[in-house]
Amino acid sequence: MLIHYSERFHGILVHLSLVKGLLVIAGTISLAVGLIGIFIPILPTTPLLLLAAACYLRGSRRMHDWLLNNRWLGEYIRNYREGRGIRAWTKIAIIILLWATITYSVLFVVGNLAIRLLLIAIASAVTVHVLTIRTMRG
Repeated sequence: MLIHYSERFHGILVHLSLVKGLLVIAGTISLAVGLIGIFIPILPTTPLLLLAAACYLRGSRRMHDWLLNNRWLGEYIRNYREGRGIRAWTKIAIIILLWATITYSVLFVVGNLAIRLLLIAIASAVTVHVLTIRTMRG
């Protein structure tokens, strides 16, 4: 009987280790795509960073702590998760970078009118979303 429980416990540990490893991989992919989304406005940066934090929370406490204490991303993620909002200068930077990239794409990269209109619609929706997020004071 003792061997049976020991083997079962080992199986559970292996399963948990596999799940944690997959969560770390998913968090890292989400983080990478979220970082790319900073420069490519069509990719949703904030949800991907929040997903990375959630995956790291369950998969690796060390990675979660690293992300939330990260010099560039940590404060942004914490403030958004805790409902404090986004600083005004961050909103301004997001909107400027968004429209600069979309404008460049519409004028010089994309030839199809439907895709141009889609890009403008996406940029408009993202702008409205960013403007409706609470603005932090200070």
